[in-house]
Amino acid sequence: MATDNSPGNGDEDKTPPRTKAEIETDLAAVRSRLAANVASLVDEVHPQRVKERQIEGVRQWAESEAEGLKLQFVTAEGSLRTARIAAIAAAAAGVVGFVLVVRAIGGRRAKRQAG
Repeated sequence: MATDNSPGNGDEDKTPPRTKAEIETDLAAVRSRLAANVASLVDEVHPQRVKERQIEGVRQWAESEAEGLKLQFVTAEGSLRTARIAAIAAAAAGVVGFVLVVRAIGGRRAKRQAG
């Protein structure tokens, strides 16, 4: 069963009425919160701030990735992982050698076809 909370039904709030000064103080506090919320919203959606946040996020991501890459070649103590570096250098030398061999073979075929 719903209760009737309209004035005069006997269930009235027993708090004394607020003074004009209390109401003005409450309104000032509400205005202050509203102004802070609006300022926060403007900061949140302003294109320059959005750009700055994106740049900061990319910068942090790049630093994180660079640190992860560094850990692939350097131990936590700071010494080089020579086995890993040697394997990568050997793979790079293999790729360069393969490219040179392919170019040399291709160059010979071009000379035969031309001459």
